[in-house]
Amino acid sequence: METMIGIIGGSGLYDIDGLEDAKWVSVETPWGASSDQIMTGVLDGLKMAFLPRHGRGHVHSPSTVPYRANIDALKRIGVTDIISLSATGSFREEMAPGDFVIVDQYIDRTRGRDKSFFGTGCVAHVSLAHPTCPRLSDILAEAAATAGARVHRGGTYLAMEGPQFSTLGESKLYREVWGCDVIGMTNMPEAALAREAEICYASVAMVTDYDSWHPDHGEVSVTDIIKTLQGNGEKARDTIRALPDLIDRERAPCPHECDRALEFAIMTAPDKRDAELLKKLDAVAGRVLKGTP
Repeated sequence: METMIGIIGGSGLYDIDGLEDAKWVSVETPWGASSDQIMTGVLDGLKMAFLPRHGRGHVHSPSTVPYRANIDALKRIGVTDIISLSATGSFREEMAPGDFVIVDQYIDRTRGRDKSFFGTGCVAHVSLAHPTCPRLSDILAEAAATAGARVHRGGTYLAMEGPQFSTLGESKLYREVWGCDVIGMTNMPEAALAREAEICYASVAMVTDYDSWHPDHGEVSVTDIIKTLQGNGEKARDTIRALPDLIDRERAPCPHECDRALEFAIMTAPDKRDAELLKKLDAVAGRVLKGTP
């Protein structure tokens, strides 16, 4: 299988530079329309697909991002690995605005989002003990360091619903009691859906601010966030440009079995499965449903 990297860009990153044969394509999915068209192309011999999470012009709030359609669309066009870039607040003094944190854990506090491709008629349970791919995360950390970012390897991301920022009480709870490192609004259910779709997933949290816990920071300032976003956006583009030197064009099986997450996950007996749901699962779960290697 040929490697194809899917880049999901968050706030401040709505396109990528330098793609050869770049074109915006529309991908139909049974889960509705994706956030936007997907830009496909080749960067120094590495196939890439770019999807702006909020849409060009930032039209989707964190709560209305069509997460299932986004992951299905990327899987449908052949993406083997997803790299997520997103703006976050920080709960740690050492994780300062402008720093990049390579996320390895999540606490999901979102509400009312569609969090699984599976359900009544085809029940499946995948493991999320380690929700990001260590192999891909290592590559992402090296690419970010090459881009000049100050990189922190490992961190727990608190996924909040939004769109409002945290209260001071919430911020202190997440930092002091729960031990979270960064806070954002979009990595869940995105990471979980990528696992269900058997796509390796790695995330860089681009710190824009200290959340409201910081005694010298006060309430979150959107003006300051936008200023930091601009600097982070350039480092994010440089991170993407560093990837072709670090990733093999020939896609070997994932040593952490992200690409085999559904191997024993589907619980519903074949004769009890819902035919309509199975049709919708043709891309994300086709490998196991069709019995292909």
